[in-house]
Amino acid sequence: MTEMVFGAAPVRAGDPILPRWWRTLDKWALACVLGLFTIGLLLGLAASVPLAEKNNLPRFYYVQRQAVFGGLGLAVMLITSMLPVRQIRRIGVLGFAISFVLILALPLVGTDFGKGATRWLSLGFVSIQPSEFLKPGFVALCAWFMASAQEVGGPPGRLYSFFAAMVIVVLLALQPDFGQASLVLFSWLVMYFVAGSPVILMVGVAGIAGLGGLFAYNASEHFARRINSFLSAEIDVNTQIYFATNAIQEGRFFGVGVGEGQVKWSLPDAHTDFIIAVAAEEYGFVMVLAIILLYTTIVLRSLLRLVRERDPFARIAGTGLACAFGVQALINMGVAVRLLPAKGMTLPFVSYGGSSLIASGIAVGMLLALTRTRPQGEFAEILRRGR
Repeated sequence: MTEMVFGAAPVRAGDPILPRWWRTLDKWALACVLGLFTIGLLLGLAASVPLAEKNNLPRFYYVQRQAVFGGLGLAVMLITSMLPVRQIRRIGVLGFAISFVLILALPLVGTDFGKGATRWLSLGFVSIQPSEFLKPGFVALCAWFMASAQEVGGPPGRLYSFFAAMVIVVLLALQPDFGQASLVLFSWLVMYFVAGSPVILMVGVAGIAGLGGLFAYNASEHFARRINSFLSAEIDVNTQIYFATNAIQEGRFFGVGVGEGQVKWSLPDAHTDFIIAVAAEEYGFVMVLAIILLYTTIVLRSLLRLVRERDPFARIAGTGLACAFGVQALINMGVAVRLLPAKGMTLPFVSYGGSSLIASGIAVGMLLALTRTRPQGEFAEILRRGR
């Protein structure tokens, strides 16, 4: 009866943590994440073998590392999903501060691994991409600012969040990492909208972003080259985009067969940025559709649960995390089919990459924590009562 009245599972005093966590968790979203990770391991068995052989490593070297980092990411996700909203905010802000310092250190101690963008800190046995960990922290920080602005006598939180977003976008663009910069700006715009800000201001920020893109095109050869390649009517046969789009066409509906794909021998990033091309070639449209449905389920279920959320921070931060997660997947797949310029962005939980897997675990763990059911009225009812 309590769930029918309040729209949420009851929380009983003295209830053990694990049963309460399991009862209030979005189990469908959790199952979808586990499905994505399983698919990532399956695709990694095919996509990473050529690279391992090229680097004179054991055949399944990268798959084993993906399993280890993915296991860590899932463990972090589960632990984070058990935390209360207040702890999520504190951990997010702390994570933002640490990641921000690491990004400031990149020009001095960072490396580009020959990819033309200084995005990584190399520790010898492992490398860290701070921008991956910055995103969930940035969402938590801006949501905290925006939620504080809704309090009586609260600070100008929206303005603070705007300055934070602009600083982060500029720092990422200087690496250059325009893909992550665009994702950060998008997540801020979504949260800004959910916080009740005027649409005209969002249009103004979008205009500023457009002018920034025009400046980057004229000032950055790296950026201009990718845009020109995207706009060109002909695809250079020596580019990864050419091999990826060709592999997707070859896969058709059911694929060419497990292990029979050829694109993994041509693409150096087949196990990371272009993992969807391997999926399309070997398993066909059926596998791609399954991956899309898994991401869509996570995002839509999260947003539907957040509609009922009473806590402003949880509602704003959860929306930012869900949309950033879904749009990152959309960008990765859009690049592979040449709907978007090349961004160098991984497919969450599917692509190889330690930073990506663990950071995705943190972000989705925060999302699962914020979307756990709590005793509260429907959001629409709360608005009516406040009139």
